Amino acid sequence: MSTLLLPTPPHLGSVYRRNTLSQSSSSSSSSYSSTFSLQFHPRFSFSSFPQTRTRRCISPRAFDSSSDSKIEEEKESEKIRIADEDYPSGEFEFKPITGWRKFLVQVKMLFAFPWERVRKGSVLTMKLRGEISDQVKNRFSLGLSLPQICENFLKAAYDPRISGIYLNIDGLNCGWGKVEEIRRHILNFKKSGKFVVAYVPTFQEKEYYLACACEEIYAPPSAYFTLFGFSVEASFLRGVFDKIGVEPQVERIGKYKSVGDQLARTTMSDENCEMLTALLDTIYTNWLDKVSSAKGKGREDIENFINEGVYEVDKLKEEGLISNVTAMLKERLGVKAEDELPTVDYRKYSRVRKWTVGISGGKEQIAIIRASGSISRVKSQLSFSSSGIVAEEFIEQIRTVRESEKFKAAIIRIDSPGGDALASDLMWREIRLLAASKPVIASMSDVAASGGYYMAMGTDAIVAESLTITGSIGVVTGKFNLGKLYEKIGFNKEIISRGRYAEVMAADQRSFRPDEAELFAKSAQSSYKGFRDKAALSRSMTVEKMEEVAQGRVWIGKDAASHGLVDAIGGLSRAIAIAKLKANIPQDQQVTVVEISASSSSLPGVLFNGVSSLTGVVNMLKELLQGLTFSDGVQARMDGIIFRSVEGYPNANSILSIIKDYISTL
Repeated sequence: MSTLLLPTPPHLGSVYRRNTLSQSSSSSSSSYSSTFSLQFHPRFSFSSFPQTRTRRCISPRAFDSSSDSKIEEEKESEKIRIADEDYPSGEFEFKPITGWRKFLVQVKMLFAFPWERVRKGSVLTMKLRGEISDQVKNRFSLGLSLPQICENFLKAAYDPRISGIYLNIDGLNCGWGKVEEIRRHILNFKKSGKFVVAYVPTFQEKEYYLACACEEIYAPPSAYFTLFGFSVEASFLRGVFDKIGVEPQVERIGKYKSVGDQLARTTMSDENCEMLTALLDTIYTNWLDKVSSAKGKGREDIENFINEGVYEVDKLKEEGLISNVTAMLKERLGVKAEDELPTVDYRKYSRVRKWTVGISGGKEQIAIIRASGSISRVKSQLSFSSSGIVAEEFIEQIRTVRESEKFKAAIIRIDSPGGDALASDLMWREIRLLAASKPVIASMSDVAASGGYYMAMGTDAIVAESLTITGSIGVVTGKFNLGKLYEKIGFNKEIISRGRYAEVMAADQRSFRPDEAELFAKSAQSSYKGFRDKAALSRSMTVEKMEEVAQGRVWIGKDAASHGLVDAIGGLSRAIAIAKLKANIPQDQQVTVVEISASSSSLPGVLFNGVSSLTGVVNMLKELLQGLTFSDGVQARMDGIIFRSVEGYPNANSILSIIKDYISTL
């Protein structure tokens, strides 16, 4: 059990990691008998709150989906839902280590492992570049890990050997939820009295937003930057399909469910424009407010600067938006130019245990289960290492926590645009079973939409960042008519069938017959009602009230809270504080947060993945073609309509199957 992330100060608790077996559970491997490709989709990857709302008491009756009357019985058992402002904030409080504890820390450092030894006065350097994962990584894993970044901030705040932090922020590839979490930890670290500075060789709005939380921002004289504002775009493929002879037949339930528009339209719908405009306005307003506050300027001043189209670094310096570009870190620390600056990098410092710097946990334990990536029922045969959310593995972790008496509460950390709808439903049911035995809190990262929100619905309370992308309760279903394309390439397909609707998905060389189109539409409507009604039940809303905020609309965190889809705004630390409240653990009592995770990447896995770039390209093409082949799979996905295939499915498209088989021989 290795020490991991602690989003709360030492007097609140510490975090450990635990690996569980990835044994398949019977419920996660259940088959789905429908022959339709039904998909729950939002379109797009980027507070006022009611004072009181009613909340249902979870009952085992809720897990019997065959009886709507039992759901109505459950609705009769209600209680008052706590408002955002009444939940504990989980705010970090820095309490210096003094007395005998300080002496004990010094002793621990004397006997620390070699890889934990750090020179006194060292600067912790962290390069924040590229993708940032929400999963915990081991020493063999590549890339950055949000839990380890946050843990390093916490350890450095209490580590007497660390004098400050130097952040190299360059080309972030993550959502605003993770940026908010890192920004919060920068502000928390500053409470220790130590410095934190940022170096930004290239930056746009997201990088500058994060850097503004630091005391000073350095940039080289030739830095590349574009602080020109925000934009959002929507792509449409209908014109391309018309040229190649492909007819997308799309059934959309929910006026904001714009993923179908990507295939069926050539322009943006009014509803999609309304939704994207609202998201863009919220992000832009938040950016202006936070940046102007951090730099001590008026909101209008920052907006005017953006609209000037400034591209010279000297202009940034003149406006006070960055520090002196000639200033160096040695000068900042008072180190002579000829002397070596003691530093410790992110990867090495991640191996320092919290125990070494005096951070300890408590007797009570809270489990955290991380769910990141696209949702699938079973692990892909093409994946050597674990990636995405595999329902059968996730359910095994849920059951481990439910069956253990040592965990007083659980947190489901979600960073997912959705995926397989059956998998989402199976996990939702397991989460509800867990919530029937102990408090369960959902903590949302960058995105928890469609299938990701489906999972969160089963918890006792939902915590999201102010800029988390969530919601998207809607359905899109469709298939491609490839008849004209087949004519162009000289391909012919004939089908012999039995049963009135046997060809509804198999006949991709023609359009739906009227009776098939009617059945297709009814099936989509039924799926939407099931999704919406479960959301209404989980959020203790009437179906009519949920319909107003559903219809496939994507919401940003603070707006989702004001419409009752989210309970509180904050990060993982607030989710832990709320879990303690629900579990009747005093807020000032120490807790230990235990990471429950499947086995992560091993050294052989990393070496295998890096052997050849050609192998990576081939695997990507395999996955792409697998996703383009028609199937009976249900999707609850955010990133567009995906026509997924089940390996060996007899009605799979012949052309794509031939190409896929050829690539498989490479």
